[in-house]
Amino acid sequence: MLVVECRGTPYEIGHQHGSAAKLEVGRCIDFYGALFQKNCKQTWTQVLETASSFEQHIRVTWPAYHEEMRGVADGAGVELLDIVALNVRTEVAFGQFSDGCTSLAWHTEKRVFLGQNWDWMDEQKNNLIITKITQSGKPAIQQITEAGIIGKIGFNSSGVGTLLNAIKVKGVDPSRMPVHLGLRMALESNSAMEAVQKLESYGMASSAHILIADTTTAVGLEFTKSTFARCLPDSLRRVVHANHFLLEHPGEVDTVWLEDSPVRVKTMTENSSKVGDGQRQPTWEEVGRLFEDEQNYPTAICRAEEAGSGTRTLFNILTDLKTRTAVIRKGLPTKVEETVTMSL
Repeated sequence: MLVVECRGTPYEIGHQHGSAAKLEVGRCIDFYGALFQKNCKQTWTQVLETASSFEQHIRVTWPAYHEEMRGVADGAGVELLDIVALNVRTEVAFGQFSDGCTSLAWHTEKRVFLGQNWDWMDEQKNNLIITKITQSGKPAIQQITEAGIIGKIGFNSSGVGTLLNAIKVKGVDPSRMPVHLGLRMALESNSAMEAVQKLESYGMASSAHILIADTTTAVGLEFTKSTFARCLPDSLRRVVHANHFLLEHPGEVDTVWLEDSPVRVKTMTENSSKVGDGQRQPTWEEVGRLFEDEQNYPTAICRAEEAGSGTRTLFNILTDLKTRTAVIRKGLPTKVEETVTMSL
């Protein structure tokens, strides 16, 4: 997997990203161009019009992110709006084809686990990259992302980590923060609650769930274009989530677009209750195996491709926020194709 070291100004960070991942960025644009055309009947020109509605607001409200995206575009030799479109891909079509996953945050005495399987179309597997970002006055970041997207799934030097679950609720508000920029903002925070408060203060442009944790707490932040709700840890200090809302969002309708999502939450909750010693101290290996579960195969936590669905688990990430270490298993966690360790 391509690893890109990025440091300096926002533009320099973006330019290093775009230059190193030029091939992968181009393939991402081609992938989403074809996907938007197939699923939403939108040409790339139409997608760029949607991206344009976000671009001006991003430039004024979050200029550092705008500069970084401009750097990615220049480094990769593409247009700025191409990169904006990738970063607002969740918002482009109201989440009609968002990725799925199962996520877990679990605080134990010895470790703070943050892990998930990320499910998406197999064509994107080779466009996944790792970016290591060093910025003045902000925590250092290590994340796995789709090439060209500046915020995704990872952790920072302050011990804050993020996971993402797609949730399909109709509606988008381009005056609010796109989901992937929200992930980046969370990864630039010094605590989970600081991240939550920042995202709530700006409002989010579309629906999703971001699981944010640090060494002391975890918050499952559910949101739509008009609502927020916080999923707090249970009695075992866990937050388990998938691809549907667990809390009420007045005025918004969750489509529960993946019917197996409630089953995966139940399975992860039950399975995680069975691991560990008498003092509830699970090992790294035990928690990792939770993401290998194949109950209700192929629509399991470890997700295989169904006929016609096109989606499967592309990677598993398991992080210990106490030690600032993460292990990425590319491919199905039962059939690992590549293992990458990140540490800060």
